[in-house]
Parts: sequence; structure tokens; C-alpha cells
Amino acid sequence: MMTDYTKFFTGTSIFVDRLDYLLKEVSIPTLIKNHHKSAILSGFGQSMDSVELFIYTSDIEKATPILENFKKEISE
Repeated sequence: MMTDYTKFFTGTSIFVDRLDYLLKEVSIPTLIKNHHKSAILSGFGQSMDSVELFIYTSDIEKATPILENFKKEISE
């Protein structure tokens, strides 16, 4: 079975982990790709803002208000 994921947020691992927690609180499953960690393990450098959080395309409508509140939280 193929599931469609959409990149929902890109940022530091701290921000992605926080948003991941908020989404999972309301039962929205996530997939995290940490390019920074992968680059370090391979012996290469990578930007610290290279962690991506993906969600199911079907969850975008439910997740968008959470993302908007999260953006307000991190901008304060």
C-alpha cells in the first residue's frame, strides 16, 4: 500500500522534535528525515536546518492550525 506524504516543516532538530510532539498529541503520525545526522554519519557536513518533517497528505487540514500556533510560539 502506497501512502502519500507531504513535507510539512523543515528546521532544526529541536523545532522538528517539538512539532512532532504536538502533532502526535492529536494522533497525527509523522515521518522525520534528519539529513544533518545522516551527513555526519557519512563524514560530510550539512546545515543544522536540514531536518524535515513529513505528514500524510490527508492530515494537512488537521495539522495546519497546529503548525500556525507552533510558528507563533517559536517567533516569540
